[in-house]
Amino acid sequence: MADVTLDELRRRLGDNDFALLDVRTRPEFDGDAGAHCDPRQGHIPGAVNLPLDRLLECRSAAEVRALVGLAEGVEIIAYCHTGSRSDFATQVLRGAGYDARNYLGSWHEWSRDPALGGEP
Repeated sequence: MADVTLDELRRRLGDNDFALLDVRTRPEFDGDAGAHCDPRQGHIPGAVNLPLDRLLECRSAAEVRALVGLAEGVEIIAYCHTGSRSDFATQVLRGAGYDARNYLGSWHEWSRDPALGGEP
């Protein structure tokens, strides 16, 4: 399954055919913390925060599905800061039966394009 590109996410943002999952910490998501290399902090519009460490606390596919709260068959696009945590999250989500893909560029890429919105 191919990673999500910036162009694909830009085109699909606002569609209701997928869920956008930010697996960074809550302070990163809120814009209160983040990498100094990023020109701005916050999250991609429409994203829901579910930190990777919460996913990793789950001991079964059923626990992951209960935590995520989405029906199987819903596509999930996960992102983090540079695509590493979100890549791991997609593996966990796929193991729980989700159609999950990683936005490899993640916030590091998104935050660099001033034309793209972000929510603090």
